[in-house]
Amino acid sequence: MRGFAIVALLLAAFVTPATAEYPDKPIRLIVPQAAGSATDTVARILGAELANELGQQVIVDNRPGGALTIGLDVTAKSDPDGYTICMGPIGALAITRHMVAKLPYDIERDFQPIALVARGHMLLAVAPDAPFKTIPELIAYAKADPGKLSNASSSNGSPSHVGGELFKFMTGTSIVHIPYRGGAAAINDLIAGRVQIMFESLNSIAPHARSGSVRALAVTGERRSPGFPDVPTVAEAGVPGYAAPTWSGVIGPAGIPRPIVDKLNAAINRAVQSPTFKERFASIGDEPAGGTPEDFAETIAKDSAKWKEVVQRAGVRLD
Repeated sequence: MRGFAIVALLLAAFVTPATAEYPDKPIRLIVPQAAGSATDTVARILGAELANELGQQVIVDNRPGGALTIGLDVTAKSDPDGYTICMGPIGALAITRHMVAKLPYDIERDFQPIALVARGHMLLAVAPDAPFKTIPELIAYAKADPGKLSNASSSNGSPSHVGGELFKFMTGTSIVHIPYRGGAAAINDLIAGRVQIMFESLNSIAPHARSGSVRALAVTGERRSPGFPDVPTVAEAGVPGYAAPTWSGVIGPAGIPRPIVDKLNAAINRAVQSPTFKERFASIGDEPAGGTPEDFAETIAKDSAKWKEVVQRAGVRLD
């Protein structure tokens, strides 16, 4: 028996250090969107804090394109060792999956949810010279002149696109969707009055709302944004039951050992509660999240089911 005990101890000595020493080299954080995007901003704030927590450099690797599929595909095919992780925004994990006929991966099978990082809002903003200042006035105008209003979005299939589609369904309005290649160009046209309304992440549009270059009517979350406490939710402002919150989290390839998942999860939970992270997000108007991997998986499943129905009703396809 003593011999077996010695062998077990020797085996443990060879097996456990790999997990215990993680991470012993830099970690790659893939972002499936371009530099400067809302998801990229979250990734860079998180990466700096996560590096402090883990004692290793976190390298942000932007892999945009393919309706967010390129970055996720790289992640799914990476070694499940914890050294390649990925930002998983709501668009990639719960929306565009229903718009592409054949994805190169299966979200439930090929990814490991690690932690939800941030919960956010879109702002329903209108051009500064728009002839409506409240949601009821917007709805009345849209019904009086069907098809006259245009709703800009950062791209087909984006949260801003489907958030607008949900608004149209719930209000019975006819508003023309105009997709752009990125939120910046759409916001510029909103400021100029070339389009009249836009649902856009606070991360991108908050400075313009604060400066008055666009007019804020409502936020799309289930409760008011701490960054815009005087701006009502869409539900409060006249569309009961409307909710289109946003979120982003960290995922990895399936098969990462649970001790590594737990270590990453704990580090992310500490990072999002750091003073620096909270201060940066307070200036945006979004909120730090956190929670367990199982909490994140549940959020993905719930919102995927919701947006699948909206996508199908809107008939949006990206392929």
